[in-house]
Amino acid sequence: MAKVIFTISYDVNPEKREDYLALTQAMKEHFAQSNGKEYSIYEHKGKKNSFSEVFVFKSMEEYDQLEDQDERMAQLVQQLETLLVDGKMRYTTLIELE
Repeated sequence: MAKVIFTISYDVNPEKREDYLALTQAMKEHFAQSNGKEYSIYEHKGKKNSFSEVFVFKSMEEYDQLEDQDERMAQLVQQLETLLVDGKMRYTTLIELE
């Protein structure tokens, strides 16, 4: 079974950084409690306020379940979008070679 790595990258408005950092705690707690997926948030080296969320799934089936957003996840995403530069997110999906 091939692993899947899914990343979401974005830039946060500098004046909203503290709000974002508070939101990251809620996001980490939600993903740990709701689905137990491997989930981390990273700040890009040398590029302040540029972040990536990284999900690691054990299979494509597990990855496909991410789209089944619950109400809390939808709220968190909506909050996040208000903190971003131009509301833009970049997505990458990597599938492990077997």
